[in-house]
Amino acid sequence: MFLTGEEERILEGEEGETRMKMMEILVALGKVFGAERMVPVRSVQVSGASYKTIGEYGLSWLRSLDSTVAVPTMLNPVGMDRSRWREMGIDPGFAAKQEEVIEAYRRLGVRLECTCTPYYLHLIHYGDHLAWSESSAVAYANSVVGARTNREGGPSALAAAIVGRTPEYGLHLVAVRAPQLAIRVETDGHELETAHYGALGYRVGSIAGNRIPIFSGIRPTRDQLKTLGAAMAASGAVALFHVEGITPEARIFTYDTRSLETIPVVWEEITDVFQDAPVDAVALGCPHCSEQELSRIASLLEGKTVRIPLYVFAARGVMEKQKPLVAAIEKSGARVFADTCMVVSPAMERFGTIMVNSGKAFSYVPNMCGAAVRLGTTEECIRVATGAP
Repeated sequence: MFLTGEEERILEGEEGETRMKMMEILVALGKVFGAERMVPVRSVQVSGASYKTIGEYGLSWLRSLDSTVAVPTMLNPVGMDRSRWREMGIDPGFAAKQEEVIEAYRRLGVRLECTCTPYYLHLIHYGDHLAWSESSAVAYANSVVGARTNREGGPSALAAAIVGRTPEYGLHLVAVRAPQLAIRVETDGHELETAHYGALGYRVGSIAGNRIPIFSGIRPTRDQLKTLGAAMAASGAVALFHVEGITPEARIFTYDTRSLETIPVVWEEITDVFQDAPVDAVALGCPHCSEQELSRIASLLEGKTVRIPLYVFAARGVMEKQKPLVAAIEKSGARVFADTCMVVSPAMERFGTIMVNSGKAFSYVPNMCGAAVRLGTTEECIRVATGAP
């Protein structure tokens, strides 16, 4: 793999031991995947932020690093709302360890925005090279924006942040981004709501694995694209998808799908995951809610009072821009939390069954929270949370 003079100096340790170790990680990764060179990255998003997921070994590794990031770097959700963790019922011992993780990242110069939707806070463009690690953020950046990133692990993302580069392989290469599987959605005239796109993604992810699908027969909004990609990344390993006439590369390039395996998905296959069952709590915002989603939740809650816990998760920067919407939601007794989500917070582990409107959460909650899960539309979730008929 070709390295520039600067990259060689970093690898030889001339810019410190930590940067040398980070370059060693990237070079090894590049050699494994046949990268010919490094490319500069515009931004990095680092996973492995919740103490629930990284534990003491991850914290020790973070503490061992002695450098700062070279490019704008955002953090994935942590295990609690940093300012309202007591209200969430977080154990003080866990909170103390989580603060140590946050401080370790702060020392490295990572922005403590703690969100799986960094694209709501920082503008990225078509063709930008990134090194993002959270599965739904990767799917959105690649598919909805047309930026270029592989699904990085926590260490490789942090290495890219400190060095400012990543190996050019995989989805950084235009030739690798063509569709490999055709999905024909047949809705029989039914309109797909956002939760239906989550169910569709949950279904297709398990079929596609890590292949790149191209969809026909749907016209999703941006929030619905977010939900679709997040679910496919969770139930499978889809990091890029196309939608005919909608996503940027499907508009720019002419893909001949006639030779691809084509799989029809019918309405009944989308809706059969919507099962009725009693629930102990409702959680919305996986991935974190957009301004439009907060507005929708506030509208549905107007004049109502929640009867069981209703948690809404969003990026702190989005919440601060939409304080009236947050206040309107919380007037009902619901709570809107920043910095964390239902999947990575231990706060959700006390519930037996959790209702969600997200295919991503539907996939992750059983293993990550040890709870049964029920999928419903946002309207159905609000109806259950408020006890409305």
